[in-house]
Amino acid sequence: MGGLLNATCGNATELIIAIFALSQYKIDVVKYSLLGSVLSNLLLVLGTSLFCGGIANMRKEQKYDRRQADVNSLLLLLALSCHSLPLLFQMTGATAAVTADSTLRLSRASSIVMLIAYLSYMVFQLFTHRQLFEAQEESEDDEDGLSEEAPVIGFWSGFIWLVGMTVVISLLSEYVVETIEDASDSWGISVGFISIILLPIVGNAAEHAGAIIFAFKNKLDISLGVALGSATQISVFVVPLCVVVSWIMGIKMDLNFNLLETGSLALSIIAVAFTLQDGTSHYMKGLVLLLLYIVIGACFFVSKTPPNQVNITNSGTKIAIDKIFRA
Repeated sequence: MGGLLNATCGNATELIIAIFALSQYKIDVVKYSLLGSVLSNLLLVLGTSLFCGGIANMRKEQKYDRRQADVNSLLLLLALSCHSLPLLFQMTGATAAVTADSTLRLSRASSIVMLIAYLSYMVFQLFTHRQLFEAQEESEDDEDGLSEEAPVIGFWSGFIWLVGMTVVISLLSEYVVETIEDASDSWGISVGFISIILLPIVGNAAEHAGAIIFAFKNKLDISLGVALGSATQISVFVVPLCVVVSWIMGIKMDLNFNLLETGSLALSIIAVAFTLQDGTSHYMKGLVLLLLYIVIGACFFVSKTPPNQVNITNSGTKIAIDKIFRA
């Protein structure tokens, strides 16, 4: 429950920033920032947690409940499929103009499917299979003979602080959205790198710190709940919700995140799924995830494709693929 609450309050800021950007018709900024949040949670937050936890508990075998990771991995793979199909559909179509409406309808249908999946996941986590997300932590406390830690502040005090900070950050979100493109021009850095790498690092600072603290205390289940739970929530709830909200606002936002972005998401999800498959952890796993995040960050840093040329890039990719098959 703690990891879910932490992830929800942290992702509320992402959702509000996305809605502000949608109101200004900055669809590419919305896609980049949400993709960056998923990559940051999967690789940076989770990788740092596993690395620091492994260093701090080097003489202990860090364990976690693999069943929780399996459920999140399945949802992330569902989200990856929903992101990949519109891209593949557009690349195999005749022209971008012909496939645009079909891709948009497919994206909206996929978004509704993902929202249904996330609501089912909430029922699964909070009601029908709640023991899967709590049993591991309780058993570790029983084995170590540890008493329950006294909370520093009460539940409602902590909840009020989380909501209050979320509101403060939300008030600054409009300013952040308006200055992204200006910062890109003045710094000479692409909008994609700022939105995918820099902005999520700042936005996920609270989740990052919380996950590392729990990893230091050898409570990897909570760290996984924060990092994986946040990535799952953005992929299966926030992104499709933005598509539905843009649909209501009359804005055409689809799930086509382009080839480079979707490929980076696929590599990240596959790497995390392999990392968490055995139920144990050490610092080497975290180090590999961090190195993968650095490589992906370097890829977007050297990429200078502006948002208004994304469709041109996709069309060129499709034409190149058509030439290969014709040959």
